[in-house]
Amino acid sequence: MKKKSGKKAAAAFRAAVTSIERVVADAENAEFPQTHLTWIYDYAVISLYREFEALVLECLVAAINNNTAQLSATTGVLFPKHLTDEVCEYIVVGDGYFDFRGRDGLIKTLRRFLPDTHYLVAIAKSGSYRGTLDRLNALRNFAAHRSRVAKKRALEAINGRYLSSPGAWLKKQGRFFSLTRSLLRLSDEIAAQATH
Repeated sequence: MKKKSGKKAAAAFRAAVTSIERVVADAENAEFPQTHLTWIYDYAVISLYREFEALVLECLVAAINNNTAQLSATTGVLFPKHLTDEVCEYIVVGDGYFDFRGRDGLIKTLRRFLPDTHYLVAIAKSGSYRGTLDRLNALRNFAAHRSRVAKKRALEAINGRYLSSPGAWLKKQGRFFSLTRSLLRLSDEIAAQATH
């Protein structure tokens, strides 16, 4: 089985985001009715979030696998030097799934396993991505759940007063592509700083 790699995860994320952008651009060029485009943007932000979760999980597993001493120092539990990727993933998600609540939740999750000096924590803490990560999380949650609470959080994330749907907001003024470009810059930082 291939080992997890931050560099490979970032490359896979780039490829996935490029595919999502292509689908959205093709839909725009096909001149679908606006309601159809809104749905496409709703599904696109859900897909984008899913790919970002996969990026973070793969990078976290790779970081733990590459240096269990970090995990031991952070948790206070002495781990062996070599763990399989599957064991590392189990340490992170247990028998559940990987999830976090916005940028602050992402930082908290990363800090459970990595020291503050680790590049993943530093990138997540960077002010450059605060708005991006909060918008991604809030818009995805509203697209997926449509609850009053999700709508409220989405409105807070976009500093808005009215929001019929995430897709309706994202399809205007290049907002979706601004979101993807920012996430690609984040993944480029991961690729540049990952040791493998």
